[in-house]
Amino acid sequence: MSVTGLCQICENAQATHSCPRCGRVVCETHYDHDSGLCSEDAATGGTFQQ
Repeated sequence: MSVTGLCQICENAQATHSCPRCGRVVCETHYDHDSGLCSEDAATGGTFQQ
Protein backbone atom coordinates (compact mmCIF):
# COMPACT_ATOMS: atom_id res chain seq x y z
CA MET A 1 0.00 0.00 0.00
CA SER A 2 1.31 3.40 -0.95
CA VAL A 3 1.22 6.17 1.65
CA THR A 4 0.61 9.63 0.22
CA GLY A 5 -0.39 13.02 1.53
CA LEU A 6 0.40 15.02 4.61
CA CYS A 7 0.86 13.67 8.10
CA GLN A 8 -2.51 13.57 9.85
CA ILE A 9 -0.93 14.62 13.14
CA CYS A 10 1.26 17.63 12.25
CA GLU A 11 -0.36 18.34 8.85
CA ASN A 12 3.00 19.64 7.68
CA ALA A 13 5.37 16.84 6.70
CA GLN A 14 4.92 14.20 4.01
CA ALA A 15 3.33 11.02 5.34
CA THR A 16 5.56 7.95 5.06
CA HIS A 17 3.82 5.44 7.35
CA SER A 18 0.31 4.19 8.06
CA CYS A 19 -0.79 3.30 11.58
CA PRO A 20 -2.39 -0.16 11.62
CA ARG A 21 -4.44 0.65 14.74
CA CYS A 22 -6.15 3.94 13.83
CA GLY A 23 -5.42 4.19 10.10
CA ARG A 24 -3.75 7.61 10.26
CA VAL A 25 -1.02 8.32 7.75
CA VAL A 26 1.91 9.92 9.54
CA CYS A 27 5.39 11.32 8.90
CA GLU A 28 8.62 9.81 10.17
CA THR A 29 8.52 12.08 13.24
CA HIS A 30 5.07 10.86 14.28
CA TYR A 31 5.70 7.15 13.71
CA ASP A 32 6.98 4.99 16.55
CA HIS A 33 9.13 2.20 15.09
CA ASP A 34 9.28 0.30 18.38
CA SER A 35 5.51 -0.17 18.61
CA GLY A 36 4.68 0.05 14.91
CA LEU A 37 2.04 2.70 15.63
CA CYS A 38 1.59 6.43 15.20
CA SER A 39 2.99 8.47 18.07
CA GLU A 40 -0.48 9.19 19.50
CA ASP A 41 -1.43 5.50 19.70
CA ALA A 42 2.04 4.57 20.97
CA ALA A 43 1.67 7.17 23.76
CA THR A 44 -1.28 5.20 25.12
CA GLY A 45 1.04 2.27 25.70
CA GLY A 46 -0.22 0.25 22.79
CA THR A 47 1.57 -2.05 20.44
CA PHE A 48 0.51 -3.47 17.12
CA GLN A 49 -0.32 -7.16 17.24
CA GLN A 50 -1.02 -9.03 14.02
